[in-house]
Amino acid sequence: MDAEDAPTSTPNLSDSAPRSARLPDSVRALVAPRTERDRERRRILALCAPFLVLAAVAGIYPLAEMARISVSEARFVSTGFSVDAYVDLATNQYLRRAAWNTLWFGLATTAVSLLAATATAHALQKYTLPAEDLLVTLLSFPVSLPGIVAAFMIIVLLGNTGLLTNAVAWFAGESAIDLAVATGVAGLFIAYCYSMIPRALLLLRGSYAEVNERAEEAARSLGASPARTFYHVTLPQIKPGLIGAFILTFRTALAIFGTVLVLQAMRVWTYEIDYVLSNGFQIQLAAAMAVVWFVFVLAFTVLGLKYTSAEVGL
Repeated sequence: MDAEDAPTSTPNLSDSAPRSARLPDSVRALVAPRTERDRERRRILALCAPFLVLAAVAGIYPLAEMARISVSEARFVSTGFSVDAYVDLATNQYLRRAAWNTLWFGLATTAVSLLAATATAHALQKYTLPAEDLLVTLLSFPVSLPGIVAAFMIIVLLGNTGLLTNAVAWFAGESAIDLAVATGVAGLFIAYCYSMIPRALLLLRGSYAEVNERAEEAARSLGASPARTFYHVTLPQIKPGLIGAFILTFRTALAIFGTVLVLQAMRVWTYEIDYVLSNGFQIQLAAAMAVVWFVFVLAFTVLGLKYTSAEVGL
């Protein structure tokens, strides 16, 4: 047979086409971008990739496993399906009381922390204070302290042998033991605020830096008092920062554990999770409590951010 008579094979266009052409359009735009918009999307994905990997490994998977454990029928292996742990959460009066303590105590300390942080941010922004840089450093220092260290500081100041306790006892002629509040609700309240005020302050300072001072001056020139100027002019401008600070500090109050563990003045949710694990290793109940805590905090944060433009991460 001549070469001219040999059958010729028709080239398969699908085999000769680049592999990227077989991918979906959205994926192909990332693999082989052709426009500046596609290249921008690829850069964003590359920058976010480390966080996405971390979120999957350290966030999504542990949370999914925690939810699976909470409905497991066995203690040491995830098998079967049971809602007994959630029924226990709904019927156990001690856990309901811990949930209530967590909410009201968190809201109370958040409100006080916001008031103190707002007043401090206002003073730092409106007035020239001596050694202002040193003052800001000292005010923000508690952010770097673990809760356990903050609790020990409260004991050193307000405990039975505390510095402030003994000073007040000496002036009042009372017993230092009777005046000590470190391991009571008052001491825990102070410890919470000690950890939360700096967080609110750092966020509110940024809000105060963007306040339109000319609008404030105009209000004062028209005869408005400082209080009316703050309420009608300043407050609307710092409102996003206030809402963001509220979200941040309230979440901090819900998550505090080391301080509660040391002072043990009140049974709150995080303490109860540790308690059920330490006493009988009730892992299903602890996992159910953690799931409820996570869902509540996530829902609270999403709803809070929905009604504010404050840039506070989930």
